[in-house]
Amino acid sequence: MINSFRWYGHNDPVTLQDIREVPGIQGIVTAVYDVPVGEAWPLEKVLKLKEDVEAGGLEISTIESIPVHEDIKLGRENRDELIENYKESIRNVGKAGIPVVCYNFMPVFDWTRSDLEHPLPDGSTSLAFLKEDIEKMDPLTGELSLPGWDSSYTVESMKAVFEAYEEVDEEQLWENLEYFIKAIMPTAEEAGVKMAIHPDDPPYSIFGLPRIITNKAAVERFLDIYDSEYNGITMCVGSYASDPANDALEIMEYAIGRNRINFMHTRNVAVGDWGFQEVAHLSEAGAIDMNAVIKLLVDHDWVGPLRSDHGRRIWGDQTVTPGYGLYDRALGATYFNGLYEANMAAAGKVAKFGTKQVNK
Repeated sequence: MINSFRWYGHNDPVTLQDIREVPGIQGIVTAVYDVPVGEAWPLEKVLKLKEDVEAGGLEISTIESIPVHEDIKLGRENRDELIENYKESIRNVGKAGIPVVCYNFMPVFDWTRSDLEHPLPDGSTSLAFLKEDIEKMDPLTGELSLPGWDSSYTVESMKAVFEAYEEVDEEQLWENLEYFIKAIMPTAEEAGVKMAIHPDDPPYSIFGLPRIITNKAAVERFLDIYDSEYNGITMCVGSYASDPANDALEIMEYAIGRNRINFMHTRNVAVGDWGFQEVAHLSEAGAIDMNAVIKLLVDHDWVGPLRSDHGRRIWGDQTVTPGYGLYDRALGATYFNGLYEANMAAAGKVAKFGTKQVNK
């Protein structure tokens, strides 16, 4: 397990030095943020990113993410040109020696929440998806804008893309995803880059848009598109568990049994018919048995990047990107270190973390 931490670049108030001081952190999860969606990432930008991270005493374990252009998802005539650009980005990530790329195939929106600072009983706040509030929102007015979303849309262009999706149902979206996967995977294999699709977040339709990476049946269908260890998933237990109909551990056990978990996201959620709210990473805080999650990784000798996902805002933590403050994510990372070490010891194995640094 490569315990990793998300870093949003030099404008991130959470610095590489902050991250380096979190015990056991080895990897950085990051991206090139200044290339427009659809254009190829230049090799020199990828190498500069790698150089910056390594200068901070860490290494890039995962790129999260190379965004998929909307025209690819819609299956438009220009998708082949855009896919060629995507393949070039994969090649350049491979040339830089970065082993994993996380991405998603969600129409229009990335992760969606109705409240970025919803109170929890302990006085902290966190991201929440309250269905009653979502139902009152109209994304076409521009009132709803969240970090991670493509900010290039105007109100008019947003209306146009919504109209385009009126012609794309779930089955058509599956066909467009299959076309994309079959086009990029030979390149990913050649480049030595494992691809890891992130589940839809939340894992059900919102605003009338189709969503397809939502449950175990979807994972099975997706993995069958291209039978290769390079065609895998991001096992985001919090995203899958956000639908009460899903058993996140069952999905994880299926995917890890096929050796197709290429990246782990570990966050906990409280969930119900009302929606869901992100909570502390501790098992008892939410719906997910985090010890069982780590035990599955240990039992299957899984080696790959894991990052503690969205954290609460605690101790007056200041952050530009909601959910990505330092303190609660650091608590989560050390919690997973402890679960990993305990499960490794129980299995008669030796846990290995980052390189020990001792001043003499």
